[in-house]
Amino acid sequence: MVFSSASFLFYFLPIVLALYFASVRWTHLRNWVLLAASLFFYTWGEGEYVVVMLLSILANYLFGIWIYKAHERSDAKMEMGVAIAFNLLLLIIFKYTNFIVANMNLLLGGLGLPTMTIGQVHLPIGISFFTFHCISYLMDIYRRQTPPQMSLPCTALYISLFPQLVAGPIIRYKDIAAQLLHRTVDIQRFSKGINRFIIGLGKKVLIANVVALPADKIFAIPAEHLTTPVAWLGILCYTLQIYFDFSGYSDMAIGLGHMFGFKFMENFNYPYISRSIQEFWRRWHISLSTWFRDYLYIPLGGNRGGQAKMYRNLVTIFFLCGLWHGASWNFVIWGLFHGFFSVLERFPLGKRLTQGNAIIAHVYTMVVVMVAWVFFRAETLPQALSFIQAMAGFAHGSGVVWHMGLFLNPKVVIVLCLALIGVTPIVPWVVQWREQRLAARPAGAAVNLGLEALASLIVLPAVFVLCAMSLASGTHNPFIYFQF
Repeated sequence: MVFSSASFLFYFLPIVLALYFASVRWTHLRNWVLLAASLFFYTWGEGEYVVVMLLSILANYLFGIWIYKAHERSDAKMEMGVAIAFNLLLLIIFKYTNFIVANMNLLLGGLGLPTMTIGQVHLPIGISFFTFHCISYLMDIYRRQTPPQMSLPCTALYISLFPQLVAGPIIRYKDIAAQLLHRTVDIQRFSKGINRFIIGLGKKVLIANVVALPADKIFAIPAEHLTTPVAWLGILCYTLQIYFDFSGYSDMAIGLGHMFGFKFMENFNYPYISRSIQEFWRRWHISLSTWFRDYLYIPLGGNRGGQAKMYRNLVTIFFLCGLWHGASWNFVIWGLFHGFFSVLERFPLGKRLTQGNAIIAHVYTMVVVMVAWVFFRAETLPQALSFIQAMAGFAHGSGVVWHMGLFLNPKVVIVLCLALIGVTPIVPWVVQWREQRLAARPAGAAVNLGLEALASLIVLPAVFVLCAMSLASGTHNPFIYFQF
């Protein structure tokens, strides 16, 4: 079940909201409603593999108490090591077994030795996200930043809370612990949640799904028929698709959080206006980048210990970030590609690129990001390399069979234009400018604000209706980050 589906929008969510607000006077009861809804939400898509998440919940509930009590007599390093090893082992078994066996077979085959044969191991949706939730929970207890949650249902709710369960943002327990026990929802906050959810739904259905069609078609073109303009169109569409797809999901998750009284951290801050790869990662998937910074980069030494160690730590982080995204060499290369330019920007050449002319810095950053997205999107490494070769001008296609006109219809052109505006903070700037003008003219403020409110009442319902019509027509594209 995904947020951009009729079953979620018109059945699951209204029923859960009705039950939740019917029990709003009893905190424990409404938590049980949310927990039951979250487990049902996950079971809907994963069936019996909900057991994997339940095992993780129970184990980490016990680990948290074990680590907390161990602090009374020791530094709890051994207990923490066991707990982290369990979580990583669970992730490796379900996410990386096939990858490890495939690479082992390549090595064994090259040596003329018998290869291994195992069945295809299923990848439970969102296992990377709820595993990182568990690790951050344990780390915060180990660092004595928060006591453990003594209630198993509350622990289960933190890990399985359906708005952020399968694709983030990654919520830290210390930031949400108080909200698990005490939270309120008023009309203003609920309305804010609905507005944010509709904005995210519009991003996904009206923009991401539209640009996904030419992106998918172009990436399916055989390498020998690809042309340079078509290749750049394909990666432009995918660059916009993944942003509006993932930021749209985050908007919907944050909006749902508001509806139920939770406040989740922001996950995006216009990453495509960045002027360096370092800035890009301060703006893209903020909950993941800060997770790696706080729970891995800083413990490894961070910027301490000299430049050589700092570069080693950066490359390590980006290698693991790529591997976290998927059990594939394409993802590893994607991560290392970002790591290389993140290190380069700390050298004189990189500093000249990023701290000089703003236009040059922005173009450099977007070229790096878009080339990296090829590795993220391509099915295989040879396909990625062929695609990049075509982008570089060494294409083999004639442009007769596969030409730009096949992918650019009026709808796609309009959506591309809207998307290019949407990746910049132009709209917030205009709103802020208008608010300043209204503040300077108090006499006309009431009328203008009334018109603005009327526009809001028209635009957001119109977006929702258009999304509902699109879903009713059968156009559906799963969220990209569900695979992680």
